[in-house]
Amino acid sequence: MDGFIRRTPGAPGGNPMDKKSGQSARAAISISDFKQRDGFTPRAVGVNNPQIPDGTGVGRKPKYTESLDMDSAKKPKHKKEKTGRLKRVMKKSTASLLMIFLLGAGFLLGTAFLRASSIFEGGSTALALNNEIDPSQLKGEGDGRVNVLLLGRGGVGHTAPDLTDTIIVASIDPLQKDAGLVSIPRDLYVQTPSGGSTKINSVYAFAKDGAIAQGKNKAAAEQIGLEAIEKTVEDVTGLPVHYHAVVDFRGFERAINVVDGVDIAVKTPVYEDMVINGKPYTLDVKKGQQHFNGQRALAYSRTRHCLYGCNRGDFDRSERQRQVIVALKDKVLTAGTFGNPVRLAQLFDTFGSHIKTNLSVDDLMRLYAIAGEIDSTKLESVGLSDPPNNFLTTGMLDGLSVVLPTAGANNYQEIHHFLRNKFKDGFIRKEDPALLVLNGTTTPGLADVQRKVLRSYGYRVVGTGDAPSKQTTHTKLIDMRGGEKKYTKRYLELRYKTSAIDDLPKGVDPKDADFVIILGSNETVSN
Repeated sequence: MDGFIRRTPGAPGGNPMDKKSGQSARAAISISDFKQRDGFTPRAVGVNNPQIPDGTGVGRKPKYTESLDMDSAKKPKHKKEKTGRLKRVMKKSTASLLMIFLLGAGFLLGTAFLRASSIFEGGSTALALNNEIDPSQLKGEGDGRVNVLLLGRGGVGHTAPDLTDTIIVASIDPLQKDAGLVSIPRDLYVQTPSGGSTKINSVYAFAKDGAIAQGKNKAAAEQIGLEAIEKTVEDVTGLPVHYHAVVDFRGFERAINVVDGVDIAVKTPVYEDMVINGKPYTLDVKKGQQHFNGQRALAYSRTRHCLYGCNRGDFDRSERQRQVIVALKDKVLTAGTFGNPVRLAQLFDTFGSHIKTNLSVDDLMRLYAIAGEIDSTKLESVGLSDPPNNFLTTGMLDGLSVVLPTAGANNYQEIHHFLRNKFKDGFIRKEDPALLVLNGTTTPGLADVQRKVLRSYGYRVVGTGDAPSKQTTHTKLIDMRGGEKKYTKRYLELRYKTSAIDDLPKGVDPKDADFVIILGSNETVSN
């Protein structure tokens, strides 16, 4: 039994009979009185029956009574036993399900990581992605931003698979948490790094094909093509390119579908009968909020026509492409794509061979985190032919319909000034330095020329003039803040190839300037 069996007084162990009553010792055995702290108080069922605990002593109505001789196999099961067993089963089931989920999520994340590792090659870096940056690491204005060149090409199955008909620079300021997109028309007529001239959408293809013709393997040829288009874009925009990402039409379409499409507030209706993926397709987009699946988004990004109110061809198409990219960015963030192992695996599996980038996985995740802090209202869409910034125009050249700078062929100075100010270096924005520029030479107008150049990079020039001495041979940089504005100091030291000093020459009034620049004869009007 359970250990509560006792012998009644007068029935010592070993005597078969009770001395007083004559009862057998066996008959004198009874259940303990249970009058303990646990609250069970038995009642007598009968005069000649042993006391049986049935719950009445704690104010509960007994559900059953039980004798010592009851067959344990016939005992009714207690409700608490069922509840306890159910709880144990549920705990085990929950633990098993949790383990299955974790293993499944781990597998999907592992698969996504392996796929990502084959897509995100790394090999480049933007200093602005680092949390703490030593000024000595800076190479020049522009290092305070992250510029990603986005290229869209036809891909396998298209007549000209390597023509980059979509060319967009995404410029991100991690410090101020804003960003902008600037499109470069595919028909812009440019000089190539090899010395030739062509439409900019052919630069990558020509350089790649030329490398293959010289015996380079596919990977090496693609790298040469990417370097050529990066260099050309830098020449046109004046912005350093830190990263690139090339996606073909199929990958773009599938990526849109993975996030269940995108939503765009359409301002101008679009209609065109076209061919998508080798099949006839009618694009009919009404004004207002519209949902786009992958195929519709691809068609919307490629069309050059609309029903009314737009007649700028490639310029309008560039604007639509920027709309789709912004919508995709919003959807990826709101859908929590990078926090969802299933969707993440789907996205990377979708990209597969359809994308090539020199971003590393760490760079991608850092950019994802930054993008999450950028409101779409702070993601500016920039066109180079949008009034009043009419830097580009259409024209004919050797029988070709092309786009040219309004300032003249290959003259991008106005574009440089505009974009450097639009996408101001993050460190210059943060420190907001005030500069005083003085001409220490006999070359007239030198200070005014430098003022324009410095302003194009976002510096605040508070004054220009002539230095007391015209015999300065090498430009001097005077730091009036004792190194407080360390990033600006580094940029100006690099720009003027000098080291900052704190001794202000006699006769120079610094006014409210943080830095005084006295130009030397080593500077020329051209630089």
